[in-house]
Amino acid sequence: MARRAFLHRISASSPDDVSGLAAAIAEGRIRPEGIVAILGKTEGNGCVNDFTRAFAVQSLQIELKRHLPAEEAEAVCCVMSGGTEGALAPHWLVFERREVAEPAQAALAIGRARTREIRPEELGRMAQVHAVAAGVRAAMADAGIASPDEVHFVQIKCPLMTAQRVAEAASRGATVAIRDTLKSMGFSRGASALGVGLALGEIPEAALSDGVIAKDVTLFSGRASTSAGIELMDHEIVVLGMSGEWAGPLAIDHAVMADAIDIEPVRAALQRLGLGARGQLTPAERGQLVALLAKAEPSTTGVLRGFRHTMLDDSDISATRHARAFVAGALAGLVGHAEIFVSGGAEHQGPDGGGPVAVIIDRTTGTIS
Repeated sequence: MARRAFLHRISASSPDDVSGLAAAIAEGRIRPEGIVAILGKTEGNGCVNDFTRAFAVQSLQIELKRHLPAEEAEAVCCVMSGGTEGALAPHWLVFERREVAEPAQAALAIGRARTREIRPEELGRMAQVHAVAAGVRAAMADAGIASPDEVHFVQIKCPLMTAQRVAEAASRGATVAIRDTLKSMGFSRGASALGVGLALGEIPEAALSDGVIAKDVTLFSGRASTSAGIELMDHEIVVLGMSGEWAGPLAIDHAVMADAIDIEPVRAALQRLGLGARGQLTPAERGQLVALLAKAEPSTTGVLRGFRHTMLDDSDISATRHARAFVAGALAGLVGHAEIFVSGGAEHQGPDGGGPVAVIIDRTTGTIS
């Protein structure tokens, strides 16, 4: 017996539209007991007050509890990324695994873990980095992935700061790393990404300290994708990699964009997985592309390939919202559709202005269930 990963990409008409998930379960295409994680793009602002994320999680949990005991439903990692600017299409990515009587081969492997809840004063500090690193190692063990080299993407949902959480810490005589609630998202994403880098051996612990978090852009993970939300104080961690102990046609590879229009590494990843990708993907190749996940962040220099950009100067729209739309457009031009998972805020996730990308394909049937 081997484990086999299944990935279902389901369009969503609203943050509470779980009809596609319900239909797939009713038709037997998804076995609820095998669901490991659900990643979602929701159409909020992606900032502190984006309650579409919590609304989506609540809606998914209600549907899951129709089919699973409450404890099992709540164990499913529901990682919501707010913001579908531009033409980004809201959708769910449902990750499932099953025991199958198939020969093991190099195939997509999925693992998950949750960390302990962190205290507000730990957010954006080394305590958060270490909590995440331990969680990544636990998720690798859950996937049966022994070597960090076999990990291609780590998706994390992490907490953020609110005024209430700042006040709660102060009531105990504790101080927080950052009081600004919007900026706290970057500190949390950054600390979480550094935790991934530490766990995967990309960043030595000697290079890490409270002082580098969300500040030293030279330190980054090429496989971390972190998204902050108001709906939790722990971390939901999903590890995606390749393992010879798994089975099935799904395969994953990753790339690192050097800047927001650096699509050539993504094209190379597609080619390594067997897609020609000489120009925009053909309809047949698009059928094999099951999921594309990416991070987006405007460069802190305010310059992109020698030309000034104004993403950091816009007082009306958050820079991460600009970046999501911009990177999504570049990637959509490569793959031929915009139902892709682009998450904003790439602190310590790829080089300054760039970000990690994961590509998951079906190597045989070219169909999406």
